[in-house]
This record gives sequence, C-alpha cells and structure tokens, in this order.
Amino acid sequence: MMPFWKMHGAGNDFILFDDRGLTFPADDPAWIESVCQRRTGIGCEGILLLQPSDKAHFRMRFFNPDGRPAEMCGNGARCAARLANQLGIADNPMRIATDAGLLSATVTAGGVQLSLPDPTDLRPYFDLEVDGNTLSAGSANTGVPHVVLEMQDLDEAPVIALGAAIRHHASFIPDGTNVNFIQRLDEHTLRIRTYERGVEAESGACGTGAAAAAIVMALRGRAQAPITLTALSGDHLTIGFDLQEDTVINLTLSGPTAHVYRGELALPGEA
Repeated sequence: MMPFWKMHGAGNDFILFDDRGLTFPADDPAWIESVCQRRTGIGCEGILLLQPSDKAHFRMRFFNPDGRPAEMCGNGARCAARLANQLGIADNPMRIATDAGLLSATVTAGGVQLSLPDPTDLRPYFDLEVDGNTLSAGSANTGVPHVVLEMQDLDEAPVIALGAAIRHHASFIPDGTNVNFIQRLDEHTLRIRTYERGVEAESGACGTGAAAAAIVMALRGRAQAPITLTALSGDHLTIGFDLQEDTVINLTLSGPTAHVYRGELALPGEA
C-alpha cells in the first residue's frame, strides 16, 4: 500500500505521492488512468509525484488522467509545494524541477505563489479555422501550450464542443493544446473556463491556462497585471508579470491550495 494525499488548488484536484523512494509505477499508464477515474478510482485531474532531484529541492512529475505525462501543471506545482513544505522536504523559497524547467515557490498561510518560467510562443492574435468558421484566437506556452478565446458571455461558451475541436486541431498536432475561454470584466479582472487536454473535459481551474489568458489579454492591451481570474470552481487565481514590449518576464501564479484527505492505495497487483 502506498500513501497518497488528495489536494486541490483553486478547485483543480490532484492525487499526490511522496515518491522519493522511486517506487511509484510510472511506467503503467493504464493503471494511472484507472486511479484517476472518479467512479472506480480515487478521481482527479492529475497525479503528482514528488521525486529526488540533484538541482532542486525535489522533482515534480505530472500525469494527466489519460495516464500520459505532461510537462508541467501550475496548480499541481502549487499543491506539491505545500505538501513538500509540510513533509519537511523544502522550506521557503523552494526550487522545483519539472520537465518545463525549474520553478520556485513560496508557501504562505493563504496559499502558494509559484514563479513560472518566461512564457514562449506568444501570439496575441491569429486566425483559426474551425468547422468552417474563422475564430480570432491568441496563444501562449506557459509550461504547456494554451489557446485563448475571448467571449462576450462566458456562461454560453461551448467549452466542451469547441474546446475538443481546437484541442485536436491540425494546427496543434501531434501534442494538441489546452483551450481557455475568457470574459473580461475590467482591466484587472477576468473570468475563465478551460478545456484541458489529457483530462479531455472542462477542468475546475487551470493555473497555466490562467497565466496564458492574462498574458494574451495584456499583449492585446486589454488588461494589466496583476490580473485576477475567477475559475469555474469560483476560486481566484492571481497572475503577476512584467510586460516589456512583446515579452513577459517575472511571471507568477498565486492562489489557494487545500488538503482534502489522506489515504493508502494498493499498487498494481496488490488490490
């Protein structure tokens, strides 16, 4: 039996394992997918492993609910930082190694602030043809790729249908993209809903998606940092950064984290 922690960051929920002993069956995607199922497993939007690192306090590995690894997860990294702090693995500020690069995090009483790598592939505007319609989109890679669409009424946004179509669009093969639907409330406030690849559904919140949306809106001249985004969960994520012409530096993601419960999970072949 392997101990685990169920946590969420702004409604984005995860299962976390202290895998410093490297005993987690990371090479078994079918089993990972079964654990992520909400009816027959524990249920989550991703699995996080805290592993040893020779260049940071720990390495964070992330697996989507389809069992496949992803480069990074912003809210997941914030949850991992809180757990690492509580387990005595790292003090403030801490360094986290990920497949998207080194991150730093600071745990506070109210949440966790994560410093992200400088974003890449910044496109405030481009045309995207979907099902015979031309959409005005933006995009940014904030550790993982994101498309951003601005909506007049977020409640009416076709998040599932359009999100799936863009996620699998020929423009983003072979890995696909996450898709964020946003509504501007004022220059410092947005609402956001995210279709997340790997989850293949709408997520409760997405930290890297919130960062991408804030950046695209700032590059369009329609928002200014700091920018607070309200996620589907109702929780708030705050994005900070410095805008220098067409580049973004000092990118941060801040928001709440919470423990849900702790338990033990039977490893493959042990159930």
